[in-house]
Amino acid sequence: MPHLRLSLPGVCLIVVLASTCARAEGDLASRLSAAAPAANPAVLQLAARAADCARRKGQLDDVASLAVIDYSRPSSEPRLWVFDAAHGRLLFQELVAHGRGTGEKLAEKFSNREGSHMTSLGLFRTAETYQGSNGYSLRLHGLERGINDNALARAIVMHGAPYVSKALAARIGRIGRSWGCPALRPEVARSVIDTLKGGAAIFAYYPDTQWLRQSRFLSCDATPAGHAPRKLRSAVRVDVRQVQDATGASQFGLPNLVPRAGVEPARPFRVNGF
Repeated sequence: MPHLRLSLPGVCLIVVLASTCARAEGDLASRLSAAAPAANPAVLQLAARAADCARRKGQLDDVASLAVIDYSRPSSEPRLWVFDAAHGRLLFQELVAHGRGTGEKLAEKFSNREGSHMTSLGLFRTAETYQGSNGYSLRLHGLERGINDNALARAIVMHGAPYVSKALAARIGRIGRSWGCPALRPEVARSVIDTLKGGAAIFAYYPDTQWLRQSRFLSCDATPAGHAPRKLRSAVRVDVRQVQDATGASQFGLPNLVPRAGVEPARPFRVNGF
């Protein structure tokens, strides 16, 4: 096996770049946490890390607008935050649906597979709007291969839906469910979509062990992981247990929420929305 050789200036450059990127990520995470105290700061930090990494990789033009969805929370609670990230302002704090194949009140399973009717995790880039069967809608590009990159093919879009309702949540304990789309209350859907359309970032979180370890946007080294010094790789590696503890994976008395890879149990057919 060939030995890795790095000159002292090369090591210094890597360290400086990593430090600069960490400061940028930390500054954005701090602004998001200050603007949205009800959101989990550990989730916001991961969102800031992913968005900043995507910007540096050329997957995002900037991080002016950012939406964060925390699917570890029940659907009866607000779990979507939309930020003016450039100015550190919270614009929306909203209910958002998950797919009917993903769970009932709690999200439990996720998929990138066509026909699964499940929600996908990870980082998305918004595209153009259109008028479809669900009204005014926003197309999404999934940026994570094998995790959400079938979003366009699956027609996973942001749209309004009458089953996303505070009244329904109060009556049955949860909102309705989509076929995998992050559906919103009709009263706010157009405003949220117009805020995010045209290249904003949407970060969909759940404490899934495999995704947290493998996401290329959550371990964004200044150099490819295999070429960075071991100590530097250790410093930037995602600590899955720390993230899971901080995000309260067992806050609902369900310590084993993390799905096993590839397990997508069949569910009986139900009318879309419920």
